[in-house]
Amino acid sequence: MEASLNERIAEGKAGITKDQVHETACAMGYGAVKYFDLRRNPTSNYIFSYDRMLDTKGNTAIYLLYAHARLESIISRAEADHGVNVDELIKGGQAIVLGHKSERNLALHLEIFADCIEETLKDLYPYHICDFVYNLSIAASDFVTQCKVLGTDEMQSRVLLCRATAITMRQCFQLLGIRHVMRI
Repeated sequence: MEASLNERIAEGKAGITKDQVHETACAMGYGAVKYFDLRRNPTSNYIFSYDRMLDTKGNTAIYLLYAHARLESIISRAEADHGVNVDELIKGGQAIVLGHKSERNLALHLEIFADCIEETLKDLYPYHICDFVYNLSIAASDFVTQCKVLGTDEMQSRVLLCRATAITMRQCFQLLGIRHVMRI
């Protein structure tokens, strides 16, 4: 994992410094193993595979952590490049407008978080949270792909939607015992 992060730094694709590589790699590595174990229904067969655990695509902690870091990057760039402070928007009561279908889809995924928690409390299987956060990350990826966030008339609303999604993802990570990373 550290080698992969160092390659990203060398290519100029990383949002972390060399000093942060070890800590980020540890969070990602431990999270990958833990998530791989928790996302499985305990009544199904289990096949241990580092390759599957560390895959950057699909239902893995690595994919989820990258999705979270992407949202945090958008939020940071909104403030740095456009002067949009999401905390000030929240304090000011800025509304989230759901005009595009991918915005509505993401908001609907956020809305079912409470249902996911209730389902998990019924049978105490954490794979419900894993399924939820994975589906949320897919909806978030679709949202940021379909809807330009930065530099648009809808930027304030869309940055708030990014923040709500990032917070919900962090809550899922915390419930699963996975350390999140803000940048990769």
